[in-house]
Amino acid sequence: MSIRWPRLLSPTNLSQIIRMQKNPLTALKIFSEAQSKYPNYRHNGPVYATVIGILGSSGRITEMKEVINQMKSDSCECKDSVFVTAIKTYARAGQLDEAFNCVNWTQSFNTLVEIMVEESRLEDACRLFVEHCCGWEVSSRVRSLNLLMLALCQKGRSDIALHVFQEMDYQSCNPDRESYRILMRGLCEDRRLNEATHLLYSMFWRISQKGCAEDIVIYRTLLDALCDNGKVEEAVEMLGKILRKGLKAPKKFRLQLDLSRYNYGEDTEGIKRLINAALVRGGNPSLASYSAMAIDLYNENKINEADAVLNEMHDRGFRPTSIVYGAKAAALCRERKVVEAVEMIEKEMVWANCVPTVKMFSIVVKGLCHEKQSVLAFEFLKKMEKQVGCVADKETYGVLVYGLCCESRFLEASQVLQEMLIRSRLPCAETYSKVIRGLCSVGRQYDAVMWLEEMISQAILPEYTVWNSLVTSVCCNIANNEACTEVYNRLKSSPSV
Repeated sequence: MSIRWPRLLSPTNLSQIIRMQKNPLTALKIFSEAQSKYPNYRHNGPVYATVIGILGSSGRITEMKEVINQMKSDSCECKDSVFVTAIKTYARAGQLDEAFNCVNWTQSFNTLVEIMVEESRLEDACRLFVEHCCGWEVSSRVRSLNLLMLALCQKGRSDIALHVFQEMDYQSCNPDRESYRILMRGLCEDRRLNEATHLLYSMFWRISQKGCAEDIVIYRTLLDALCDNGKVEEAVEMLGKILRKGLKAPKKFRLQLDLSRYNYGEDTEGIKRLINAALVRGGNPSLASYSAMAIDLYNENKINEADAVLNEMHDRGFRPTSIVYGAKAAALCRERKVVEAVEMIEKEMVWANCVPTVKMFSIVVKGLCHEKQSVLAFEFLKKMEKQVGCVADKETYGVLVYGLCCESRFLEASQVLQEMLIRSRLPCAETYSKVIRGLCSVGRQYDAVMWLEEMISQAILPEYTVWNSLVTSVCCNIANNEACTEVYNRLKSSPSV
């Protein structure tokens, strides 16, 4: 593809030219030719970020690695988010060891630790932490230590996680609210209630000195665990201490719980609901306290209890945020109540004057596709884009295409693919292949070949199964043979093949 070079080239101009290219190899060629055409021109960080992002999203690992090495040799300053992109690309390609060379600042360091934890590579994560945690490039170690504690708690080793937590003082790190939340949940799940109680006391004088409403999620974890283990009286006593020392509740809010309605502790679930209500109301009810409790309940799939909190929230004049509704949508989808999630967005959120987010759309679209309602997901996405102008991301489009193809809705899948290109969400090889094979199976050979040509124009090489599907389809429909032969000759003469 020929381009029109400007008389004077700036990094901003070059970034714009590169972004306009559909073929990542063409973008790389333009990037490489720039300095030879303009001897006084030098690449800067944003230009490198643009090229690395394009190559990474298209899966061009080798070329991306070469550009990163060139950037390092040029001693070019670049945002840490560029290395985060590279690390995620290596992880998707199963080449996480290559990502060790991409640790630059705190964000890339934490990203690599998080991916290693997700892949259960704890030894490698610990080695990475030891090598880089004391370096000048890592400004904060709290996030990475939280990730390590989370991994240990998920494996049932909250005892070791507790040692990590205690070691934070020696590392000159101050545990944050997330540190306490992770460790409290891990200790309670392992039934280490004595250690969890001592952790709560340390929380009182470290992060709860002014009484924060968001802390009720951590308090609730311990109180629920005490009730579940038959220690209701101890839980009620602990609630009093929390209201007094943790939430700094006024005396008029420290009400004595009436356990007679719950068989004096035998109805554990009823007691837990009573304690939850006391936590929210006891510490001067606020948007933060209601939101924290509702989100925590939705995350545990306790939809009815969370809805009750949401209703009380409305009654007291607080307006739920999109984060709360996002947690509700995720809970409904996990419980296979996807239609209710759609109704929530279309009715409940409109009534609450709350705008849905892209993440919320993605959750619902994935839920609809999982329930084999991809056509409804397609219509829902089109309607929401018109209403709020919110564009779905590449992953959401990919899930929708896959769902439509699984339901043999290949023409609709082709429309979604067209929409992806219009929205500059370049599909991956698997998405193209799924649509092409589907179109071939319903006798739409010409459309399939058009998508094949588009695929090759982006320097994406089709798998042999795609060619097999196309050849088989053509042989079964000789009437279209002439048209397909013409397009095949065009493909054959294309320099991208």
